[in-house]
Amino acid sequence: MSSTPKQAVSELSVPVPWGEVRGKVWGPDHGRPVLCVHGWADNCGTFNTIISLLPKDCRYVAMDLAGHGRSSHHPPGVFYTIPQYVADIRRVVEGLQWTKFSIIGHSMGGNVGATFSAIYPEMVDALILLDVLGFVPTDPKEICNVMRKGMDNMLQFEKKTEEKKRIYTYEEAVERLLAANPTLSNQSVHILLERGLVQVEGGFVFSRDLRINFSNIVKSTLEQSLEMLSIVQASVLVILADKGFGLNISKSNLLSALLQGYRDRNHTVVTVPGDHHVHLNNPEVLFCITDHHKRRVQLIQQHLDSYVVVVPGLVCPPLPAGLSFGAGRLWSVPVLPRARAAGCPQVEQQNNPASPSGHQCELQR
Repeated sequence: MSSTPKQAVSELSVPVPWGEVRGKVWGPDHGRPVLCVHGWADNCGTFNTIISLLPKDCRYVAMDLAGHGRSSHHPPGVFYTIPQYVADIRRVVEGLQWTKFSIIGHSMGGNVGATFSAIYPEMVDALILLDVLGFVPTDPKEICNVMRKGMDNMLQFEKKTEEKKRIYTYEEAVERLLAANPTLSNQSVHILLERGLVQVEGGFVFSRDLRINFSNIVKSTLEQSLEMLSIVQASVLVILADKGFGLNISKSNLLSALLQGYRDRNHTVVTVPGDHHVHLNNPEVLFCITDHHKRRVQLIQQHLDSYVVVVPGLVCPPLPAGLSFGAGRLWSVPVLPRARAAGCPQVEQQNNPASPSGHQCELQR
């Protein structure tokens, strides 16, 4: 009896001025490039279960954002903000010599991906947002208060003589993560802890930087968020979980207006059954909407294949000279000059209202 082989995965390391950004890589060397960005306090393991369901002809790079997973923490005195994470993406894709790629972002990672897509619109051809709207519009009257809170938290933290992290047994770490994220399955918890813990004398500590808990001091208004959305050139697919972030939208006029902004620009919004980590807990529900011409094309695959990602005759840039991936090996990417951008034709978007899989999904415009 034969079993289906697991998709090979390699470890990635990209040098940055304060250390390294780490990550995981799946797919063929010359596959269509797709960057996967995790949410707040998670790590790139959040994409472990969904990768095997995605198109096999893509090269997936899932990065640990700075201060998360196995990536280096920011130096003392440096805040964690969306623009900082955007700069990290720019460093990573420059090291990979990617000039055109797609982004899949969950939660905060979707906000980072959407902001990158607005700042570097020519570099992103498709953007998939998992249970997030890509921007966080804030009431102008609250912006100064939020900024002050974040700054005060950082200054108070810096007054401490040393950073103390609690030591847990593995079982205690599981309980701690479940308490903070009660919708996670047991399997999902163990997946996230693979990169979320560091073994020390007496047990384990969480690898993430404590400073990621402070309020993001960079905020934008609804008007600014809509303006950034208007700059995005990529086709956008928003997937909302009915028991996740989707619950918040109806309670917020700002989020409702932002969601309408996606519809007004003819982007696609889909609601699926599940919670905030649906892509990790139950990734199969993200494939419930099929192309009305070809049922074999599933939700995310259809989104990638129906836009500029699939371009007959377009050859993805090769790996930098002298570099290669291999299962179990660490690939260090040097900082390389930006390669010439390849032009891509525009491809008309296709909507897929049919859902023969049996899952209850809603396609919104």
